[in-house]
Amino acid sequence: MTLDPSRLRPSTRLVHGGVQRTHHGETAEALFLTSGYVYDNAEQAEATFAGTVEHYQYSRFANPTLTMLEERLCLIEGAEACRTTATGMAAVNAALLSHLKAGDRVVASRALFGSCHWIVSTLLPKFGIHSEFVDGADLDQWRAALSRPAQLVLLETPSNPMLELVDLPAVAELAHAAGAIVVVDNVFATPLLQQPLKLGADVVVYSCTKHMDGQGRVLGGAVLASKKWIDDTLQPFIRNTGPALSPFNAWVLLKGIETLALRVDAAGRSAAVIADFLAEQPGVTRVWYPMRADHPQQALAHRQMSGGGTVVTFEVAGGKDGAFQVMNAFQLIAVSNNLGDSKSLATHPATTTHMRIGEQERARLGITDGVIRVSIGLEDTDDLKDDLRQALHRLVPATSRSAAN
Repeated sequence: MTLDPSRLRPSTRLVHGGVQRTHHGETAEALFLTSGYVYDNAEQAEATFAGTVEHYQYSRFANPTLTMLEERLCLIEGAEACRTTATGMAAVNAALLSHLKAGDRVVASRALFGSCHWIVSTLLPKFGIHSEFVDGADLDQWRAALSRPAQLVLLETPSNPMLELVDLPAVAELAHAAGAIVVVDNVFATPLLQQPLKLGADVVVYSCTKHMDGQGRVLGGAVLASKKWIDDTLQPFIRNTGPALSPFNAWVLLKGIETLALRVDAAGRSAAVIADFLAEQPGVTRVWYPMRADHPQQALAHRQMSGGGTVVTFEVAGGKDGAFQVMNAFQLIAVSNNLGDSKSLATHPATTTHMRIGEQERARLGITDGVIRVSIGLEDTDDLKDDLRQALHRLVPATSRSAAN
């Protein structure tokens, strides 16, 4: 008897979800490195293209390895349907452009990843799509912006890099009343800590490059939503514009997802400890972590999320010079703009991920020159503390260090 995967718990779904074994009975998911497929006859080919029979046509449209990944993602997200893409940004772009047309209006949280911000601020207006930014944590701004018709709302919560939260149920209610769908970038929370579709969102997007791979190997993206929206709106766009995920990358992601729960749990527990540790260090002027009591939206974090995630953001004294001094002194933590990796990674958002949004917009988001974002990995927490301590030591004058000790 076959188990109903919807009855399995999340950790089990991450291992068994979507598996389709061939007649060979392989243990690991099969990797279908093929661009095309053959038909039994010309009539079957005609019926496949007409959509009257189910048969793989071309790996730009669908592929068995991708199907396994998409079904597994649906199971852990609680979504009806999923389509994967070559990158996380391809997922965001496809979700937006498949739904929008000239004359439509988009309302977006200002706290977006740099490339997402560029799509909303620069690309969409080129196609005659009107864009408006709001401060994501300010419900009054959402109410004002959504007091007139809109077609799409885009947000990320927690945001990159300042870990700002958006009240999903409240914004979804406002958006739906204005005629908009809600698209949520859920990368920082992962589907294990937050499920936006259950909180009112219509579409969820991921960079699978991050936690789902988790080991810095491959690129990938995913879009999850209702079956009707995926089939009627997204699939024609993906089919005809071609942001297809490589079957090999899909296979690597399938293997990465098997350990997603273990990695997110371990890194999240370590991140919470590191956040508290950083808050006590000389030279650190502020720390952001959703579950800390000093986070301005801690109560909202507890309502929407089951954990604080794997990213800690902190600010050091001395602006850019101070931040660079600390980062250049890291011996264990690597300097990289990626996140969600098994290795701890640090970046300086003002000069990397959010450089191109401009100084004025960074200031509105609180991204000062002293801000450092750290993605906590799987190293021993005490080793990470030691590395942060010795790096921060460079900032503090000898007299201050003596007093602190």
